[in-house]
Amino acid sequence: MHGPFNRGGGRKPMGEINVVPFIDVMLVLLVIFMITAPMLTQGVQVELPQVSSEPIEDVEDNEPIIVSVDREGQYFISLGDDQTPVSLNDIADRVIIILERRPGTPVMVRGDRNVPYGQVVNLMGTLQIAGVGNVGLISEPPPGEG
Repeated sequence: MHGPFNRGGGRKPMGEINVVPFIDVMLVLLVIFMITAPMLTQGVQVELPQVSSEPIEDVEDNEPIIVSVDREGQYFISLGDDQTPVSLNDIADRVIIILERRPGTPVMVRGDRNVPYGQVVNLMGTLQIAGVGNVGLISEPPPGEG
């Protein structure tokens, strides 16, 4: 049955998948993620002290309130992705408001290693005035332990 439109040397169906478009898409996604990943790590630039310690157990799935003191001595409150610069006088008011909305939220302090000890102690005293009974201190493991 050889008609005018049927040629004997026709192509057979391919039994393999062409992966070139898939590779192109993956490379584009890789470039996009490489560009956007550094933008996702936002926060206060703080050089944490390096000590050996056990990590704090997750009490619940509550996102902690993180109060940071940077190298210049400025204070910041972070809750989730929201990071707000505040004065020492406003920290107690803001922490009280957050704890009223979300009781049981852990409070952590990130203090730059170059900040005077008295400034971190003043911050912890302010948190105690706000009614925070338990404050965690954030540090980094020494090189070689992490």
